[in-house]
Amino acid sequence: MSEQTKRVALITGSGSGVGRACAVRFAKLGFDVVINYLGKVEEAEETRRLAENHGSQVLLAQCDVSQNEEVVEMLRKVEDRFSRLDVVVNSAGTTHFVDHDDLAAMDEAKWDSILAVNTKGPFFVIRAAIPLLQQSEGAAVVNISSAAAFSGSGSSIAYCASKGALNTMTKSLAKAFAPKIRFNAVCPGPINSTWLRQGMTEEEIEERVSVIPIPELIQPEDVADTVVYLALESSKSTGQILVLDGGRTM
Repeated sequence: MSEQTKRVALITGSGSGVGRACAVRFAKLGFDVVINYLGKVEEAEETRRLAENHGSQVLLAQCDVSQNEEVVEMLRKVEDRFSRLDVVVNSAGTTHFVDHDDLAAMDEAKWDSILAVNTKGPFFVIRAAIPLLQQSEGAAVVNISSAAAFSGSGSSIAYCASKGALNTMTKSLAKAFAPKIRFNAVCPGPINSTWLRQGMTEEEIEERVSVIPIPELIQPEDVADTVVYLALESSKSTGQILVLDGGRTM
C-alpha cells in the first residue's frame, strides 16, 4: 500500500444535512473523506459524488454508530484504505419529538435510542479512532452537539440531556488526550433541515426563529464553517463548546 499523504476526515451521519456539508467542506480543503451513513445509500452516494468533484478519495462506510462492533469494523476499513486519520466529526444524531411535560411519553425505549446514538455513539467512534488519531500531527475531533444542551429547550428532554452529556464528555476527552488530540464541540440552534420539519410546522419554525437576535435558521454550511474553524484553524482551542444559534441563548 502506498503511503497516504493527504489528510483524512471521518464524518459520521454524512449522508445528508450537516454531515454532508462537513464532508464536502473537507473535500474542498483537500482531504480524503470517510462518509458514514446508516439510512439511504442514495443520499450517501450523492455526498460521495459531491466530495469526489473536489478530487477526494472517498470511503463509504455504512455503520450504526450506536453499535460498537460496527464502529470497530468501520475504523478497521479506514485504516486498511488510508492508513491514517486526522479529523473526526461526530455528526450522527437522532431524537424523538416529545413534549417536555409529557413524561409518560418519554419512555425508556426512546431514552435508550437517543442516548445510544447521541452520546454512546460518539464515544464508540472516538475510542475506535484514537489509535489512528494519535499518529496524526494536529489531530482533532469535533462533536456536533446542540444549543438545547444549554437552553433545555428542544425536541425532547432526552435529546437535551444527551447533548449536555456530549458536551461534558468533550471536555473530559480534551483533558485526557491533550496535547496530542484536540476535542471541541459546536452547539447549533435550529437547523434548516427535513429533520426539524418532522416535528414542527412552518408556522412553529417561523415563530421560534422570529425572536432570535439573528432571526434565521442555521444552515448546514454554517455548522461546517464552525467545524472547520475548530478542527483546523484554532490550534490552541480544546475542550471548548461553541454555541452557534444566532444569539438565541444569550
